[in-house]
Formats: sequence, structure tokens, C-alpha cells
Amino acid sequence: MLTLAFPWALGLLPLPWLVWRFAPPWRNRVAAIRIPFFRRVTEAADLKPQPGAVVLRRRPVQMIAAIVVWGFVVLSLARPERLGEPIVITSAARDIVLALDISGSMDERDFLTPDGKPKQRLAVVKDVMAEFISERDADRMSLIIFGSRAFVQAPFTEDLDSLQGFLDQTVVGMAGPQTALGDAIGLAIRSFESSEVEQRLVILLSDGADTSSKMTPVNAATFAAQKGVTITTIGVGDPEASGEGRVDLAALADIADRTGGSYFFADNEAGLKQVYDQIDALNPRETETQSFRPRESLAHIPLAIALLLILVTSTVLHLRSLRHGQGSKA
Repeated sequence: MLTLAFPWALGLLPLPWLVWRFAPPWRNRVAAIRIPFFRRVTEAADLKPQPGAVVLRRRPVQMIAAIVVWGFVVLSLARPERLGEPIVITSAARDIVLALDISGSMDERDFLTPDGKPKQRLAVVKDVMAEFISERDADRMSLIIFGSRAFVQAPFTEDLDSLQGFLDQTVVGMAGPQTALGDAIGLAIRSFESSEVEQRLVILLSDGADTSSKMTPVNAATFAAQKGVTITTIGVGDPEASGEGRVDLAALADIADRTGGSYFFADNEAGLKQVYDQIDALNPRETETQSFRPRESLAHIPLAIALLLILVTSTVLHLRSLRHGQGSKA
């Protein structure tokens, strides 16, 4: 589809006629004698005519060429463009932070696979989380890992393949043996400071109680609610264990409740997959779409045609003048 970027430029088309019609021509009156066959007389007397001695007349080809050239110049100023097919860009309308507990207790092999075999907690979590990530097309996601300290393993990105790579590199204990639950929430809140979207979701998975945070989980959750951050919590592990190995389900439920999120508990691989399916249903993918049509400027084409017409017309007139001169001498 062809269009004009500046169609108002076509209003310049009658400009030469307006100048010719209303602008007074420049005239210089001098005394002169009109001599028929002036060119032959000057050639016979071997004289060179002075400027203004010969009245030049416009040839029809000159007028036609001038009109056409002006039309193409004005068309070039109007900037014709070719519109391409519409391109739709889908971008995330929300940001998701995955906060993953990798404390020492995540090395326990008490998760059962669908065939009944025991499997490491972190391995199961990574497998299920990887499947969840692969279905988050167009979402921006970030990965935070926490143990004794909380770290940003992967900043917000739409490149989910690279996020998956960072998740694969995560191992038990790389952030320390304890559980800094409150610090992980605080770091997630800080990660959203550069976010420009309103939908902000944290999916927090932990198998223990907070033991090393500088900020309590309750205070962190309250602050998250004030910042408009929703936290969905997932508890894994053994709620009947003692010490640091006991998952604090009450604290996880309280965190979710304070931020308007949801709380889940899973003790096997099938249950964890079901949890992520429920999260997907409760928090459907939010996207924003923008469409545009690429524009290719064609202004150079009429301008090139105008220059070519000027060159051709000048060449034709020059050759005709030379031929006429040779004919007069003969």
C-alpha cells in the first residue's frame, strides 16, 4: 500500500504558475534595432552577439519537461511511502519473580516421583519450575535464590531460555545453609523498582523457617503489600520436622494473605505440578499488544526521475543546438 507522509506538500504544485502569473518579470529597456536574419548577419560580420541581443524562445519540450520535473520534485517532497504488513508486538503486562529456597534442607530426597521413587527436593522443584517457565511466553521473569543470604540469580528478562540456564546452574547450598525468607522478599521488592508494569507477582518456594533474615517475613510482606506486590507462597518439605528442617507453613500462609496472594503446600512431584497449574489458572498470562506497519520511504524515486529528465532534456536541447549550428554554417 502506497501513501504520502506529507500530502500537504502537493499544494506546491501550482506555485510556478502563480509566480509566472502574478510576479512581474524583470525587464531592462535599451535602445536596439531589430534585424531579420540576425544570426546570419553576425556570422557574416564575424561578430559575437552581446547578452540580450537575441530573444530566446522556449521550446515546447522545455515547457513540458519543466512541468513534469516540477511535479516529480513536489511528489518527492510529499514523501511517498510503502506501508508493509501490520506487525504485532506482544509484551509483558506483568513481571514475575521466582524466589527459590536452596538452603541445605533442599538436598533431602523425600519427594516421590509419579512412579514412587524418591528424588531430591531441589531437582523436583527445578523440573516443575522449568515447565512453568516454558509456558510463560511474553512474561518478564526474574530468579532470586536464597539460603543464608538472598541473591539475584537472573534479573528481569524476556529471554526465558537464558532464565532456564540460570535455573539449571542452581545447586543446593550455593547461597548458604540457612533460610533468609524475609530478605528474599525484600530483594524481590527491590527488583521491582525498575519495573514499569503494574502487575507484580512473586512466587516464593521454601522448605524451611526463617532463620537468618535481617527483615522479618511479616514486615517484608507488609511492605510488599504497600508496594502493590502480590506474593504466592509454596511450602514444600516436612511440617512435622524439628529445627531448621521444619517448613513454617503458618508463616508462608500469612505472607500470602497479607499481599493478597495464595498459599499452597506440596509434598510430592505430582502435587507440586498441580500447584503450579493452579497458580497458572489463578494468575493467567497478562500481555499488552502493540501493532505498527513498517514504512519504506520512496521519495528518492521521483527525485531520481526528475534529475534524469533534466539530464535527458538538456542533452537533447544541446545536441539540437549543435546540429542547428552546423546546418547554418553549411
